Amino acid sequence: MNRRAFRALNISFSVIASLLLVIHSGLAAEDPPIQVEANHMLSVEKTNSVQFSGDVDAKQGNVRIRCDLMTVYYSQAEKIAGPAENKSQQVEKLTCDGNVEVTKDDWLGSSQNMVYLKKVRQVILTGKAKAWQGQNMVSGDKIIYFIDQGRSEVEGGRPEANLRNPSENKAKSNRVNMTIQQ
Repeated sequence: MNRRAFRALNISFSVIASLLLVIHSGLAAEDPPIQVEANHMLSVEKTNSVQFSGDVDAKQGNVRIRCDLMTVYYSQAEKIAGPAENKSQQVEKLTCDGNVEVTKDDWLGSSQNMVYLKKVRQVILTGKAKAWQGQNMVSGDKIIYFIDQGRSEVEGGRPEANLRNPSENKAKSNRVNMTIQQ
């Protein structure tokens, strides 16, 4: 094999290897399917949403969400390459209400309400929000969990006042509370 043929073969191999790497990276970047179980489901095309209620249990990869009511908002169906009937819909946002629990590996978050924003991959917990990692616990008014970074931001609560009966006002903490086990 002469030098020119060897160089052409080497370039061809490099191009093929690069294409395979790009294709593999593209496939690896795809989100695994979301599997949802519930007692009831309601689909509303007008709002591009699906509502699940009653003992909702959703899983995607190593993330699990449990709640009383979950609404999944998705994008308009877009045609993808191939037969005309192939359409793709992507989840844009997910909201949960009532007894919310979110787990990812050893992280557990609980609250009364949750919003998941797919584009930025954030879970936002509100309403008696608490999060545990191992035995350590933090609570606050709002917990934002950044899924890909594995980090949380916690905001303190706001003091509440009863203007009709000032004697019923309780000293409420407006600070983040954390317990670290040694």
